[in-house]
Amino acid sequence: MGSPPVGATCPGALRMATLSRRERTLIGLGMGAALLVGVYMVLVEPLVDRAREAVGRTAAREATLERRRLLIAQGPSIAEELQGITRRLESESARLLRGPTAPLAASELQKLVKDVAASSNMEVRSERILPATDREGLLEVPIEIVIAGSIRDTMTALYRLEHTERQLMIKDLKIRLVTVGQPRDLMTTITLAGYIMPDARPRSEAKPTARKDG
Repeated sequence: MGSPPVGATCPGALRMATLSRRERTLIGLGMGAALLVGVYMVLVEPLVDRAREAVGRTAAREATLERRRLLIAQGPSIAEELQGITRRLESESARLLRGPTAPLAASELQKLVKDVAASSNMEVRSERILPATDREGLLEVPIEIVIAGSIRDTMTALYRLEHTERQLMIKDLKIRLVTVGQPRDLMTTITLAGYIMPDARPRSEAKPTARKDG
């Protein structure tokens, strides 16, 4: 193809020359807007995203610091509460049977009930030790005891058992007349339980195995 003749104009330049000033202004504004959009997408938007992430991380760190500050501020009250719980546990532990084994604890419980019955003018008719069982982390040591006496003495004995220094629980209570003709004399069967710590439970001794000679 030959070069355009001298004095001929390019079609694009001819079209631009034929555009009015208003059209050229609109085209320039459009190109400027496109340039601004490109700059925003390439430079500004990544910076904004990073700024948002930084703000989010800062807020999370501030929330973590605030939680730690609150925990530190609650430290004295938590320590005081723990001391109160410890004191209550020690107080409740002192009310357990001494043990340290279930049979010894049952013997202690039998003696306690006999002492209460004697101080209440009650007669002990029979007694027996029941199997020990686990109860919510403690070893429950129950006994069954039969006492006889007047209505007043029976009420006194039950009151003293309920308010003894040991932690006891009346599991079962049966009251009946000693004789039909004497309504003031009662026969009371009490199933009473005391408690010891689980580590005070008697350990089964290992039986030695017989040695076989060859």
